[in-house]
Amino acid sequence: MERTEIEITVLSDLGEIAASEWDGCASPEAATGRPRDPFTTHRFLSALERSASVGDGTGWQPHHLVARSEGQAIAVMPLYAKNHSQGEYIFDHGWADALERAGGAYYPKLQAAVPFTPATGRRLLVRPGWETTGRAALTQAMVQIAADNGLSSAHVTFCTAEEAEAGEAMGLLHRVTQQFHWENAGYADFDGFLTALSSRKRKAIRKERLGAQGFGGAIRALSGDDLKPEHWDAFWRFYQDTGSRKWGRPYLTRAFFDELHRTMRDDVLLILAERDGRPVAGALNFLGRDTLYGRYWGAVEDHPFLHFECCYYRAIDEAIARGLSRVEAGAQGEHKLARGYLPVETHSLHWIANPSFREAVARYLEAERRAVGSEIEILTDFGPFRKTVAQE
Repeated sequence: MERTEIEITVLSDLGEIAASEWDGCASPEAATGRPRDPFTTHRFLSALERSASVGDGTGWQPHHLVARSEGQAIAVMPLYAKNHSQGEYIFDHGWADALERAGGAYYPKLQAAVPFTPATGRRLLVRPGWETTGRAALTQAMVQIAADNGLSSAHVTFCTAEEAEAGEAMGLLHRVTQQFHWENAGYADFDGFLTALSSRKRKAIRKERLGAQGFGGAIRALSGDDLKPEHWDAFWRFYQDTGSRKWGRPYLTRAFFDELHRTMRDDVLLILAERDGRPVAGALNFLGRDTLYGRYWGAVEDHPFLHFECCYYRAIDEAIARGLSRVEAGAQGEHKLARGYLPVETHSLHWIANPSFREAVARYLEAERRAVGSEIEILTDFGPFRKTVAQE
């Protein structure tokens, strides 16, 4: 039975809690296989901290919450104090500008999130049997910390729909945004997936895959012990190029990829394109219990369609081969629609301290939700699937 006497502690370093204690809340299903997703596991969040990808000087300062009952951890939350809105992918820059124009201070704020990772997953991480009490304890603690420290707001981003519903019932604002995901309808292989598409889209994808093969090399999928240090050297070069172009500087440090190799290579699937024995492009994916998560892409040579092949089509190949239900290919990108990735809702929760500002944000979110719903409906209708398939 759930108890109500809960003790909350705040951790500035995940090294302050045993991996087994954290993961007992974050990924209890991993006792019988893979975690639902690897991003809230102790090993992933610790890799970010040990590699200095988060922490001092990054704008992501750990303040993780642990709720205990009679000494046992019953719920945990990856929580950060932030002085910017970078690396979140649920965009609130407009909110920050509005509050600051009105004379307020938007930063610092609290963010319950997985840094640099726009993948849906649990953020209110609760030991089985403690769902109601654990979620309430974490939410109340997050809000109390924000209020006691005079912070403008607290946010829970890329949470599950179930968590969003629970958080809304506790008084948080619920935001709905969208991403593009590929869903496995029981396809036997990639050709089986193609048969579900309209003839024109099917031909276009085949043409792109054929064009990608013209880069003059081979593409390999690497995981576990097949991954070697030289593969991370190559991917770091790819990541630096992409990071400098998209964000000005890479979010992750070189040491993060060493940590992945040391503690998480079984959670990783690296799609590597090589030409003349030299890696020229790659896509980094993570393996969940039922989902393949596409995260990073980079290249040192430009070849037509190689990006689509490595990031989207090979991800579909691997998901089908591994019996996975979906591919989440990251934030944004309507170009994914023509390649079989359809729009789906994503969810976040928000607490705003200032009542007037909160009311304004709430009105905005209501209008945004209607717009997102309409956009998903329109985009789905323009998707590549044969209409009879899309309606089933």
